[in-house]
Amino acid sequence: MDEFLRIIGFDWQLLHDAVLTGINIFILFFALSYLLFNPARNFLEKRRQKIAGDLAEAADNKKTAQELKAEYESKLKEIRKEADAILAEARKKAMVKEADILDEARAEAARIVERANRQVELERKKALDDMKQEIISIASLMAGKVVAGSMDVTVQDHLIDETLKEMGESTWLS
Repeated sequence: MDEFLRIIGFDWQLLHDAVLTGINIFILFFALSYLLFNPARNFLEKRRQKIAGDLAEAADNKKTAQELKAEYESKLKEIRKEADAILAEARKKAMVKEADILDEARAEAARIVERANRQVELERKKALDDMKQEIISIASLMAGKVVAGSMDVTVQDHLIDETLKEMGESTWLS
């Protein structure tokens, strides 16, 4: 039973062992914290600093990217302005070219009309010459008929009317 009391009871030996065990645990805790926790803390600190650096670098990169984006957008605007200017110039040149082509076409049309008018005039003169020839031939036929026989005034009037009718038909036919 003495042993039983010793296991349950608090005596100086148990107290001494408990104090030594506590001191050993405390020393072991500090030694392990120095050997294990400090490197882990250092590792975590380095990791935190690396992450902070990466975040700062990412922020710088983002800022640089935004600056580049703004620069590219301004360049795109300039390029668009240049393209618009080039297109405007091309439109102006096209309008000038169109006006030149239209003027040339009008001039050609005027030449064609003038040529046609000359052709009509020549045809009219030819028709007048043909009519004169016809009148001359009819007059000579009439003169031949007058000479061939004596004619009275009614016959002459009748011949003149016939001649005028033939002249009218020939001028309309040609």
